[in-house]
Amino acid sequence: KLTGTIDYRPLYNILSLTHFDVSGNQLGGEVDVLVTSSVTHADFSNNLFTSMHRFEKYKVSPLQTLRFCDVSNNLIEKDATDLLENIPPNIEQFSASNNKINRELPALLNNLPKLSQFNMSSNALSGSLPVFADSILSLQELDLSNQANGFTGSIPEDLSRFQSLKIFSLAGNKLAGTIPSDIGKMTALEVFDLSNNVLHSSLPSELGMIGGGGSLKHLDLSSNAFTGTIPFQVGQLQGASVFLKDNRFPNTSTSAPLNLCL
Repeated sequence: KLTGTIDYRPLYNILSLTHFDVSGNQLGGEVDVLVTSSVTHADFSNNLFTSMHRFEKYKVSPLQTLRFCDVSNNLIEKDATDLLENIPPNIEQFSASNNKINRELPALLNNLPKLSQFNMSSNALSGSLPVFADSILSLQELDLSNQANGFTGSIPEDLSRFQSLKIFSLAGNKLAGTIPSDIGKMTALEVFDLSNNVLHSSLPSELGMIGGGGSLKHLDLSSNAFTGTIPFQVGQLQGASVFLKDNRFPNTSTSAPLNLCL
């Protein structure tokens, strides 16, 4: 396996370079995703990198080519807002899970109309959830789970805008409030995980409409503070694994639908 750091200077002017993959080594030091303005695919995952250069060079790059960026499973410690400032507008997949990225995400992640995957799980993020204003129609995976500090506030009310979202995980945070009834309009969902938060009140009956009643495979609402009767519609989620344990339902033997195993 490769060790040491990367000298990026010889790479900056190689304009035919489109893929740069150094994943699965023991490299350290700083990640510079934009090794050249022509790169479309950059993979620095599974290494020992401790910092990441901002996307500032992209301000003067006319090509705007970067589509895929993976820096997951490293030791990167950086302010999330600073890290994501000037993120390339044509980015489609961005993964920075399992690092030490901290503080708040930018309030608005604008100008990312092609973004389909955004995974920053298992970091130290906090504050409120961002607004993916220009990525609503394209976003298929949003994973902000398991933050050491934890997102606070509530789940956005206008979930129905995320018509393409298939994987939605906010597990392991400090989110409070209720599940919006708009959740039933997310017809493409396959995985929905809100476990290990401080959500409360009763479950909306619209949960039974997630994934159009057929695409949902995994629903995890365990380890919250939900109360009341479990809607019978939840028991009608065909083919889905449903987890509701460690809440405050009065008596699951009488409050749960007969075809739902808890």
